[in-house]
Amino acid sequence: MKIYFTLLLISFLNILQAQTDYWQQEVAYTMEIDFDVESHQFDGEQTLVYTNHSPDTLHKVFYHLFYNAFQPGSMMDVRSRTIADPDSRVMDRIEALKENEIGYQHILSLDQDGRPTNYIVDGTVLEVRLPQPILPGKQSVFKMKFKAQVPLQVRRTGRDNKEGISYSMSQWYPKLAEYDEEGWHPDEYIAREFHGVWGSFDVSITIDSDYIIGGTGHLQNANKIGYGYSSKKVKHKKRRPLTWRFKADKVHDFVWAADPDYEHITHTAYDGTEMHFLYQKSNATKEWEKLPAIMAEAFGFVSENFGKYPYDIYSFIQGGDGGMEYPMATLITGERSLGSLVGVSVHELMHSWYQMVLASNEGKYAWMDEGFTSFASTLVMNHLRSKKLIGGTVQEFPFKSSYDNYRRLVNSGVEEPLTTHADHFNVNFAYSIASYVKGAIYLHQMEYIIGKENFDAGLLRYFNTWKFKHPNADRVTRVFEKQSDFILDWYQEYWVNGTKSIDYGIDSVSAKGSQQSVVYLKRYGLMPMPIDIYVTLKNGREIAYTIPLRMMRNHKVEEMGVKYTVAEDWSWVNPSYELNLDIPLDQIEKVEIDKTQRLADISVDNNQWTQP
Repeated sequence: MKIYFTLLLISFLNILQAQTDYWQQEVAYTMEIDFDVESHQFDGEQTLVYTNHSPDTLHKVFYHLFYNAFQPGSMMDVRSRTIADPDSRVMDRIEALKENEIGYQHILSLDQDGRPTNYIVDGTVLEVRLPQPILPGKQSVFKMKFKAQVPLQVRRTGRDNKEGISYSMSQWYPKLAEYDEEGWHPDEYIAREFHGVWGSFDVSITIDSDYIIGGTGHLQNANKIGYGYSSKKVKHKKRRPLTWRFKADKVHDFVWAADPDYEHITHTAYDGTEMHFLYQKSNATKEWEKLPAIMAEAFGFVSENFGKYPYDIYSFIQGGDGGMEYPMATLITGERSLGSLVGVSVHELMHSWYQMVLASNEGKYAWMDEGFTSFASTLVMNHLRSKKLIGGTVQEFPFKSSYDNYRRLVNSGVEEPLTTHADHFNVNFAYSIASYVKGAIYLHQMEYIIGKENFDAGLLRYFNTWKFKHPNADRVTRVFEKQSDFILDWYQEYWVNGTKSIDYGIDSVSAKGSQQSVVYLKRYGLMPMPIDIYVTLKNGREIAYTIPLRMMRNHKVEEMGVKYTVAEDWSWVNPSYELNLDIPLDQIEKVEIDKTQRLADISVDNNQWTQP
């Protein structure tokens, strides 16, 4: 019996350790790129030091070869031509690319620790069989030579975008796929989301001297190449190749862009971040001159409310096909009105928190990336309005359009759970609303459930707990549980894992004797939620009640200066509820469900009762 107990204890401790231990892989890239602007091709040499922090022995590795997607017949091409609502930027454009317009990454050689590897290229995935397994806790050095052709800009990356930017260099290098507790993630690229390994980059790019480059990290040799990387561009008398060297630490990707006509200005944000702005100066981009002061204010507000920006540099670069986030930089199209320019800049900046620092697997948890970014961006834009840095009035309910769009999704009949992989949504509409909107509402409703003060502290706790790591849905929910002492697994189960919707209503309000009244509530939807009720008396006084869900095992008492009368728990199995009020019926003017508009009730017509 004693031996059995000892074995049981050891087994339990092993399980406990497996549940609490966290590990992540590590990379260190050194790349030398020789770029030919005449052919739009480049030769690359890549040295990759890979550290296996996992408890597993690795017998193979995978790389992403994103450029291979820009070829007729690729999965991205076929997906765009067969989905019901294709992205207007892609459509059938890949199918029409000519030989000198396609993208490719050709692997010329790949060695592991000095020994040649066996590998196969399958679309946008390079599968490598290792001559020597990588043991737990060990490092391995991969040396690769490759040749690439930059595709005509179709989606995110490429040459000669619609605004005339020469090179938008994202997803441009063979990138090692992530290996985590769920195994490898060598997803084929169809223009959706990404997942990367944390590490460092040391990138040297040799290109024609007419070109100015901006990108991830710090330029190491500004004085040597003669530009000084300042607002004054040095014109070389004779075209010659120049090598730009950038370094970045604690990142999981690297982007750069190049154009001979970039205007480059710098500005220091209120939190001390060195900001760089690179754009083609023209009448169509005149609003860029106002952008530095506005983004300086944005950086200060964001660092105070969402966690201190952990780097010291950020670049806003004209390029790409809309807006796309990368470590320490973004590519955005620049010919915009001021409101549009600030809006896209703020959204991409917020990705530096929700993806570039809190690096969730975007494919599996796009809502934690796009949704959390959308939530934060909405608040930042409202703040900028309050400072009169952009037009428009401060919105009392800034998330109203988000809730309206979510209701559109529910009513469309094409909603899929947030657990759906980003690549596998049946239609783009469902993916977009789920990821950007329903993900944002996840946070706004979390505030409703646990109270604003708990929520604000929890959001900062999430940042500080999981920065420079790979959080998932369970991890973010657990942070809010720890902060609030609420049980919240039910919320994740309903809102994230399913598509059941919320619909509550006030059935009636009646007298209960001469000194009391009762509010009869009904749950029409299948998703349970705590319910806040606001009773307005004829004398103008307002009384707030909160009806907790029994399975939350906690409740709000006060938030934002509002004190709640805590009613009896509502069990999720009961479709109806009676809220007893110690108020005569003739003194009540109005009864309302959630006047804060944080509850994603799909039908609000029955959420208010007014005295006849």
